[in-house]
Order: sequence, then structure tokens, then C-alpha cells
Amino acid sequence: MQSRKFRAGVKVAKLLRTFFNPLLKPIYRLYEVWLWAQISEGPIPKHVAVIPDGNRRWAKYLGKNPLYGHEVGYRKLKEVLNWLWEVGVKAVTIYAMSYENCVGRPEEERKHLFTLLSSAIDELMEGDEIRKRRMRVKFLGRLDMVPEGLVKKMEEVERESSGFKDRYLNVAVCYGGRQEIVNAVKKLLEDVRKGNIGVDEVNEDVFRKYLQTSHLNLDGVDDPDLVIRTSGELRVSNFLLWQIAYSELYFCEAYWPEFRKIDLWRAIRSYQKRERRFGK
Repeated sequence: MQSRKFRAGVKVAKLLRTFFNPLLKPIYRLYEVWLWAQISEGPIPKHVAVIPDGNRRWAKYLGKNPLYGHEVGYRKLKEVLNWLWEVGVKAVTIYAMSYENCVGRPEEERKHLFTLLSSAIDELMEGDEIRKRRMRVKFLGRLDMVPEGLVKKMEEVERESSGFKDRYLNVAVCYGGRQEIVNAVKKLLEDVRKGNIGVDEVNEDVFRKYLQTSHLNLDGVDDPDLVIRTSGELRVSNFLLWQIAYSELYFCEAYWPEFRKIDLWRAIRSYQKRERRFGK
């Protein structure tokens, strides 16, 4: 139960936001232009992975149902994807639902998230987004935990987009990095047992072929250059554990529904200032 003090704080925050937002918009616009001038000439990450965290906490802060946070978060995701494509990013991997989400979240919430994902696929299929961007869509994770009807939609959009190679959108659903590695090891051991590959032949390049992101490597797309996580949490939460071994990590304080273009530009600016040595 929310305390009276908490509810009063939410009301004050809403009033302040309502009053100041119109005043701040021109300032944000100028700051956005200034940031773009800083990053436009620098190296743009080719592959960005996003952990869009904080939807439920943002909704709770506003005194609303957590499901509302997911709905706003979905709309924000579409907006951020456009920003990423426009700046020249080639591949985006979104952590839509973790393995733990699909195991431990209440059934009502899981159903709602699956419904949002189904709507997203409908928009991709009915609109011209896939063909316009020549974008290949791939779903990662334990799809045996996803409703059968939704899995069929996932398979359909994967088939429809399989020939495109200009951009890549990977959506992790019921995904866990540890689970992915365990499954890859099982497949590798099965090939060793069948004699398809010798133990001495196994190396990093061979092992990559058993991961769910192998389609990217086959098309010459590297593992994520930059990982962005919102909501102020400083962890990767079982996301792409193999693939982000040398990724640059950027943690943003904003909850995902409040993530702005200037937050993305800051993340890219931070990326550009770092020296990537890959352990050397």
C-alpha cells in the first residue's frame, strides 16, 4: 500500500513536470543540437544492445498500474529504434523479456507483455518498416515458453525478413545468457558425439556458431559495441553474456519511458570517448 506521503510526492512531481516541461523543451532542443554536433563526426556503434529497464517503477512512481508502464515503454521503444536507425546503427538487440521474467512474473503481466509483442509484430508485418529499412528480424530466447500463436507470428516475420541485410533487429524473449550458453554447449557436445567435429577443433569461432546470434556473425556483424541500460541499475542481468564480453557499457539514470534523444546522444558520446582495447 502506498503511503500518504508517497502519493503527495507523486502529485507534486506531476505538477512540477506539467509546469516546467513547456519551458524546458526549447532548452532540450538546443542541447540536442549541441550534442549532435559533438557526435556526428565520431564513430557510431554498429551494433547497440538495449536493456529497457524501469517501466514498472516509472508507472508506480506515477501511481499507475505496472502494465501501463509496459505500454508506454513499448511506444518509447519504437521511438528509440527510429533514433538508432537514423544515426546509422546497423544492428539493435533488445532485451524484451528475460528468462526470469517468463518464469517469475505474474501471469497477467506475462500475458500483457506477450500481447504487446504480438502487436509489435503485426505493425512490422502490416507496415512497410521491414522493406523500407531492408531489416532482418530475429527472435532470441526460450521460445518454447512463448504462446504457440505468437511463436508462429515470430517465425513468419523471420521468414519474411530473412533476405534483408541492411539492418538487423534482434528481440530477446524469455532469454537468458546462461541458458543460451548451456544450450550451445549441449548442441556442440552432440556434434562431437556424432563425429561432426573433433574436440581439438573447438575454439571461440566454432562456438559462436552454436549461439543464437550466429546469423549476425555469418553476415559480418560483430557483437554489440555498446550496451545501454536505463533506470540506474548497474548490472547486465544475464543478457548476452558471451556476446558483450568486450562491449562498452552505459548506464542511464532515467527510467525507460522517460529516455530521451539526448540520453541516447550522451551514450554515444561516452562510447566515442572510450579507447576500445579488447583486452590487449
